[in-house]
Amino acid sequence: MASAKIPAQKVILCGDYGVGKSSIFRRFANDTFVASNDRKSTLGLDFYNKAFCSESGTDGHTHACQCPPISKLMVQLWDTGGMERVATVTSSYYKFSEAAILVYSVDNPDSFNSLANHLLEVASFAENAKIFLCGNKIDIITSDLVSNDDVDNFCEQCGIVSGIFKTSCKTGEGVNDMFDEIARVISTSSRSRHELLQLEQSFKLTTADIDSAEQQPDNCVC
Repeated sequence: MASAKIPAQKVILCGDYGVGKSSIFRRFANDTFVASNDRKSTLGLDFYNKAFCSESGTDGHTHACQCPPISKLMVQLWDTGGMERVATVTSSYYKFSEAAILVYSVDNPDSFNSLANHLLEVASFAENAKIFLCGNKIDIITSDLVSNDDVDNFCEQCGIVSGIFKTSCKTGEGVNDMFDEIARVISTSSRSRHELLQLEQSFKLTTADIDSAEQQPDNCVC
């Protein structure tokens, strides 16, 4: 019997050129790291699907899944492929996103300061997307040039950040944990939205039944 197709939940990578978005994408897709001097010059949008278990037993966590679980969540990660170097990323990149990862480099405060602009674009074209922060390249310095207070202030000002992460694409540190948590948040949000739709549908059916009963002719012969 053919298995049911799992709907893909779109997640996008946003941030300045050079912060490591494509490296995060490669870790997600292939669990590999390519040094900047070894990369081929490519340009264009790219995406990759990976299934996560949305129900994983007693630990309550999602995780990347290679076997057929009872319940799956398909995360579709999108990367700009460096298009921001030569052109503005179009609105279609943002549309229908369930989540957006705002990436900055921990050794580059300017890349952090520009996150407000990226957040504005997400809010303009994907207003329902969950927002996550990712401080990348933690392997190259011993002390972040972007402080925890800076991050906390940003989160307090925008008020919609669902998670904060620190990663190293070179070593892989924090990358899997980040996507596990993003998948968990998306799964919970999707389930809550589905339950709300079911409740609304049930309410509509109940209302229709009441209206129908009120319209029935009165057969009383008193």
